[in-house]
Amino acid sequence: MFQFFVEPGQILAEKAVITGSDVNHIKNALRMRPGEQVRISDNKGGDFLCEITEIEKDQITLHILEPCQGTELPVQVTLFQALPKSDKMEWVIQKSIELGVHEIIPVAMQNCVVKLDAKRAEAKRARWQAIAESAAKQSKRSIIPQIGQIQSFSEAMEYSQSLDACLFPYEQERGMAHTREVFQNLKKEGTIGIFIGPEGGFSIQEVEAAQQKAAQGRMEVISLGNRILRTETAASAALAMLIYALED
Repeated sequence: MFQFFVEPGQILAEKAVITGSDVNHIKNALRMRPGEQVRISDNKGGDFLCEITEIEKDQITLHILEPCQGTELPVQVTLFQALPKSDKMEWVIQKSIELGVHEIIPVAMQNCVVKLDAKRAEAKRARWQAIAESAAKQSKRSIIPQIGQIQSFSEAMEYSQSLDACLFPYEQERGMAHTREVFQNLKKEGTIGIFIGPEGGFSIQEVEAAQQKAAQGRMEVISLGNRILRTETAASAALAMLIYALED
């Protein structure tokens, strides 16, 4: 079943309307007809099963059949993803959103090969946001996760301190017993941050900064296992662990 996002004002008591580019997609790409069912979300946690009643030039009118169960994780996860090479960021965004991430902050870390000026960064972010919306529709998310502005590592660390918990997977951290203990103690509410390093790994200075936060009880340095994961794999591994630990 196809899913679309609408503004809260487009949902009434028993009726909803779809406008914008989705109208052309429904009419000409999907070739849907009145009587077919779709799922809509208001990007604020409201999900509804609907039936198409009328297809017009500029809008699709729907009859709301019933509310749907939400699909969001019990916590809001912010992924601090180091900028990877080539188009790997697109893969990270797509898979992380399928796995339930709430927000993605691209981070320019010391060992990142990719360097983006302001113009290129904004163009990339616009494309990444479009990928985020597509992934949210495909995975039946209740919201469209946002792709934030590119931050420096220090900016990301400062932002992470506003979250309820923060995880720092590090390839030289050994011992899954500690990782299991950390995940078991996470609360099924609030906000969680996850830092993922670049292809070259975190720098010594970045690891030391995380360890200082850990010593203050404001971050957990964890292992994701004995194998060295690619940057585009590590986020998925950490999010899968969160799903197992927190989702009912």
